[in-house]
Amino acid sequence: MEAIAKTKYLKGSPRKARLVIDLIRGVNVSRALAILKFTDKRAADPIAKTLQSAIANATYLAEQQNIAIDPDDLWVKTCFVDMGPTKNRRRVRPAPQGRAYREQRHYCHITIQVTSDAQPKDEKALKAEA
Repeated sequence: MEAIAKTKYLKGSPRKARLVIDLIRGVNVSRALAILKFTDKRAADPIAKTLQSAIANATYLAEQQNIAIDPDDLWVKTCFVDMGPTKNRRRVRPAPQGRAYREQRHYCHITIQVTSDAQPKDEKALKAEA
């Protein structure tokens, strides 16, 4: 069972949000929520909210198809942050050599996909079996 949740037009730069989203990629959902709870970044709270939405979407889809899934069995399959629109404000900031730069407001879009399928084994697990 796979489910997707998206958050659009989130205030903040995508570069800073990617630092947080890289922490939860390929991780179990309960562990990802714990990581986001103790991450001291501004983007962690909206990402946690999006992850909880993806969990709710997965349980709803499973309920619609009469499939019983445990939310603890879900893991983050894919997650990424895309750049949203950049809003040019009509204010200027001082720049070097007497120039002036316009202020830019950055927005980003967050997409998180969770699944209950078997997680592929990484190199550490394969070496441990051997």
